[in-house]
Amino acid sequence: MGVQGFQDYIEKHCPSAVVPVELQKLARGSLVGGGRQRPPQTPLRLLVDADNCLHRLYGGFYTDWVSGGQWNHMLGYLAALAKACFGGNIELFVFFNGALEKARLHEWVKRQGNERQTAQQIVSHVQNKGTPPPKVWFLPPVCMAHCIRLALIRFHVKVAQSIEDHHQEVIGFCRENGFHGLVAYDSDYALCNIPYYFSAHALKLSRNGKSLTTSQYLMHEVAKQLDLNPNRFPIFAALLGNHILPDEDLASFHWSLLGPEHPLASLKVRAHQLVLPPCDVVIKAVADYVRNIHDTSDLDAIAKDVFQHSQSRTDDKVIRFKRAVGYYSATSKPMPFHPPHYLPRPNPFGMPGMVPPYVPPQMLNIPQTSLQAKPAVPQVPSPGGTPGQAPYPYSLPEPALALDSSGKNLTEQNSYSNIPHEGKHTPLYERSSPINLAQSGSPNHVDSAYFPGSSTSSSSDNDEGSGGATNHISGNKIGWEKTGSHAEPLARGDPGDQVKVEGSSTASSGSQLAEGKGSHMGTVQPIPCLLSMPTRNHMDITTPPLPPVAPEVLRVAEHRHKKGLMYPYIFHVLTKGEIKIAVSIEDEANKDLPPAALLYRPVRQYVYGVLFSLAESRKKTERLAFRKNRLPPEFSPLIIKEWAAYKGKSPQTPELVEALAFREWTCPNLKRLWLGKAVEDKNRRMRAFLACMRSDTPAMLNPANVPTHLMVLCCVLRYMVQWPGARILRRQELDAFLAQALSPKLYEPDQLQELKIIPSVLASQF
Repeated sequence: MGVQGFQDYIEKHCPSAVVPVELQKLARGSLVGGGRQRPPQTPLRLLVDADNCLHRLYGGFYTDWVSGGQWNHMLGYLAALAKACFGGNIELFVFFNGALEKARLHEWVKRQGNERQTAQQIVSHVQNKGTPPPKVWFLPPVCMAHCIRLALIRFHVKVAQSIEDHHQEVIGFCRENGFHGLVAYDSDYALCNIPYYFSAHALKLSRNGKSLTTSQYLMHEVAKQLDLNPNRFPIFAALLGNHILPDEDLASFHWSLLGPEHPLASLKVRAHQLVLPPCDVVIKAVADYVRNIHDTSDLDAIAKDVFQHSQSRTDDKVIRFKRAVGYYSATSKPMPFHPPHYLPRPNPFGMPGMVPPYVPPQMLNIPQTSLQAKPAVPQVPSPGGTPGQAPYPYSLPEPALALDSSGKNLTEQNSYSNIPHEGKHTPLYERSSPINLAQSGSPNHVDSAYFPGSSTSSSSDNDEGSGGATNHISGNKIGWEKTGSHAEPLARGDPGDQVKVEGSSTASSGSQLAEGKGSHMGTVQPIPCLLSMPTRNHMDITTPPLPPVAPEVLRVAEHRHKKGLMYPYIFHVLTKGEIKIAVSIEDEANKDLPPAALLYRPVRQYVYGVLFSLAESRKKTERLAFRKNRLPPEFSPLIIKEWAAYKGKSPQTPELVEALAFREWTCPNLKRLWLGKAVEDKNRRMRAFLACMRSDTPAMLNPANVPTHLMVLCCVLRYMVQWPGARILRRQELDAFLAQALSPKLYEPDQLQELKIIPSVLASQF
C-alpha cells in the first residue's frame, strides 16, 4: 500500500489529530474556546478535491445509487450544499481530476482490478437479495464526475480540472490563490505542506441544510506521535513507497527494518512467496529510520544504505528514490510571501472585479505561524527564473534536501523550544492542543512553524513514474495491530528482491492477510502465490504519431478542459492519443450483453475521426492525387489507445482502436466545427453528433417527433436498439426509459423515493 496507507494510519492510530469542525462557525470567525465572534472580511475559501469525495457530492452513501444513478436526488443535494455555503459565508472551489497521469497508471490498473471485483459483488448481491448493496461497495455511476461538475456550474460553484498531474496542480492552485484550507482525503496531501487540511470523507450536510461539518487533520499532532519532524516528510514519503518508487522495490528494506526477531518476520518468505509487511508496521519502522538519519541532504548515502541488499536495478531505484524525494519536497515547499492582496475573481453578479484584501488566517481563527525556523526543503529552480515558481506546465528537477546551516545543531533545529507559544498550531474550532515542552528533547519533535499559512506553487515531473511496474495485490482494508516492540533498524541481511522478472517485482501486502487483536500475529490467512501471477502491472504499446492539430483548436481545448467545460477524454485524445475507461457495474456472467466499453466503442471511433478531421484530410489527399493523375494513396490508420477492464479484458495492456470517418458525408474539420459561428456551422455540429450516434435522419431534427431536450436520450436508446447481434433493450425497458423522461410525476426525488420496484424485475436488468 505504501504511502497511500498513511491516510488510513492517521484515522486509526492518531485520534488526537482528527478534530471535528463546523465550517459555518469557522466562516463566522468563531474563536478557539468559544469566545466572542468577529466576522471576517472575506468568506472562508476552501478548495475541494472532487476525486476524493465524489460519494459525498453525490449526496452521501445514497442507498439507491446502484439502481442507475439518482440524478434528481444528486441535484437536490448539490443545490442544498451550494445554498448552505452561500448562506454560511463559505466559498467552495471544486477541483476535478482531468489528468491522464501515465506516471500513476500502475495505481489505476490495480484500482480497476479491485473495482471490477466489487462490481461483481454488487451484481451478485442485487440478484440474490434484491436489496441495495452495502455502502462500502460504493462505485461511482458512469460519468458521475462529469454530471457533478456540470451541476456545480449550474449552481454557481466554481470548478476547475487538472491537466497533467492532479495532486501537484491541486496543491499549487490552493497556494497560489490563497485558499484557507483543502478538503480532500489522500496521503499525498497529508504529507505536503498544506496549511489546513480537512477530511473529504467526513464532509456532511445536515438534513435541514444549516450545518456543514467535517474533520480537520492536525498534521503537527501526527508528526508528534511519529516523533518525526515534518521537514523529513519528503524522505519519509519516498521510503514508504509511492507512484515513483513502488513499495515492492522497497520490500527488502522494509523487512530489514523489522529484523529477524520481529513477530512478523516469519511471513517474509514462505515457499518462495514474497510479501510486504503490514502498512502500519512499515510506517512506524520507516519513521524510526528517517528520524535517525544524520544528514538528510546526502541522498546518495541514504540510497546506498536503503538499497544495499538490492539484487537488481539498483541504479534505477536510486534514481527513482531521488525523484520521489524531489517530488514530495516540491509539494512541501513553503511560500515566502502572502498571496496577492487582490485576486481578480467574478463577483456573485457574474462581473469580474477586485475582491477585498486577503485576510490573514487570524481573522478566521486560523493561526498564522511564524517563519523564524526555516524548514528543511529544497530550493527547486524554475525555468521561469523565480525560485519555487515553475511556469505551467510543471517541471521538476532532482533536488537534494538542504538543511538549515545557521550554526544550530540538529536538536536545536528540530525541537519545540525555539517556537514562541503563540506561533504554535492550534485546532480551528473550539479545541486547543497545547504542546508539551517537556518532550522537546528528541531531535525530531515537530516544528510547527513548518506549517505556514501559504506556500508557493509546486512543480511536477510527469515522466513515467516507475521504470518497473509491479503487481501489488490490494484487497479489503484489514490491518495488523502491532503490539510488539519497536522495529530493529540494524538487523539487515535477507535480500528482498527475490522474485524479479524483467525488472519488476511482485508482492502481496501482509496487511491484507490478518488482523491481530491482542496478540502479535492474529489469524493468518493463506498467502497468495505470487509466482503464478503476472509479473508486469501494465505494458504500454508504441503507436504511430498523431496527426497535427490546429493551434487554435488546442488552445480552445486546453481552456475548456481547465475550466471544467469539456469532458476530459477530448483533451486526452487530442494531446496524448489515449484514454482510460473506468469499470462500470455490469454482469460479467451474462453472455448475451456486450461490455459497455465495447458497446459504445463505435461511437468513440467516429468521435476520434471528428477530432482529428479525418474525413476532410483524406478527401484533400485524394483530390490532390486526382489532380496529379495518381492513384489515391493507402492511408495509414489513426490509432488511439484505450485502457479498460471488462469481461475477458485485463487493464494491464491498452487496446488499439482505429479512428473512423463517416461514409455518408464529409465532416468539416474540427476548427470549423468548434469555432464556426454561421448557422450552417451549427447545423454541421448537430449532424456530426447525430452521425456519431448512428441517428443521422431528418426525423431526429423534427421537434414534433423528438423534443429537443430529449434528443440525447433518444439517440442513446436508438443506438442501443440498432445494435447488431444481441438484443440490448427489451420492449418494457424501452418503455420505462421513455416514461421516466416524459412523466412529470417522476421529476421529484421524493416521489421517486416512494416507488416500489419488484426485486425480480430489478435483478433481471443485470
